[in-house]
Amino acid sequence: MKLTREVAFNAVFWMLYFFYQWLGLASLYGDYHSYFINACMALPVAFLFSWLAVHYLIKKRLAETSKVTVWVYLILCSLFLLLVRRYINYYHLYPRYFPQAQHMPFLSAGKMLVELVNLYTITGLYALYYFIRSWYEERFRVHQLVQQKTTAELDLLKAQVQPHFMFNTLNNMYATALKSSPETASLIAHLSGFLEYNLYASTQAMVPLATEISYIEHYIELQKNRFGPKLDVSINRYTSIHDLQIAPLLLLPLVENSFKHGVASSPGFSWIRIDISRLEGKFSVKIANSKDEQGPIPVSATGGIGLSNVKKRLLLLYPDAHDLTIIDELHSYLISLTIKT
Repeated sequence: MKLTREVAFNAVFWMLYFFYQWLGLASLYGDYHSYFINACMALPVAFLFSWLAVHYLIKKRLAETSKVTVWVYLILCSLFLLLVRRYINYYHLYPRYFPQAQHMPFLSAGKMLVELVNLYTITGLYALYYFIRSWYEERFRVHQLVQQKTTAELDLLKAQVQPHFMFNTLNNMYATALKSSPETASLIAHLSGFLEYNLYASTQAMVPLATEISYIEHYIELQKNRFGPKLDVSINRYTSIHDLQIAPLLLLPLVENSFKHGVASSPGFSWIRIDISRLEGKFSVKIANSKDEQGPIPVSATGGIGLSNVKKRLLLLYPDAHDLTIIDELHSYLISLTIKT
């Protein structure tokens, strides 16, 4: 559809230009045959220069080179085409159809200036169509993006209703369970804290590292209830981290991977150790876990979030400002993440 519209525009535009060069000028001087030949010579030059200027120099080269370079190309190209046309007219057409025109020198500055202005005028009219079309297309794209953004915001608000209701329900359950079963109340409290972070804090661009660690602690406590005494987990903070920031939900997939492929796949005693330390200009989080002799640990894909997802997020959020190291040994598995501050 777009190609058909463009072909139709070019056909109509250059047909009108040809009739202008032929009938418009011939009607003034009464020589239709001579000006038909003149129009046949003017059309290829105008078409070739306009096409090169709009579709090559402006559309493609302008984004790659400077505006000055593009203008130099335009001027040189127009002068070359005009000189070719001038040569054919002066030595082949003028002697036969316009002998009076040969009284003017071949490189007449006035004649070249008039031809240059005419050429740039028709090229400007030709380019105007594409500029207007591009402007309308850009407006349409912006309108679509605004609609998509509005729809996404509405979907997000609707998606938050059910988790918010569940979060409030858990708080009510916690108050009830606290009287009859403190252990159950504790689990509900950890689940409530886990959901609260997902519902509110995870929508922010950055969160305090201490908040992210607290979120992981809720997850760990829920997992402890599942695995019981066969699991030992320790979180060690070697330095103060109160002023450090991190992208939300960045560490959980790493901890989750330790549970899924380290603890869950081992029938015996298992351990997980999380060390957070701070150095000058950076901080590191090391997550190590025990594992049986089962070969390399695969990437977790629970919920579509795993190590591959973390790697992609790190490339986007911390380009050239992070280091992710994985050491897979016979009885242990270590992930070390260092982020520059």
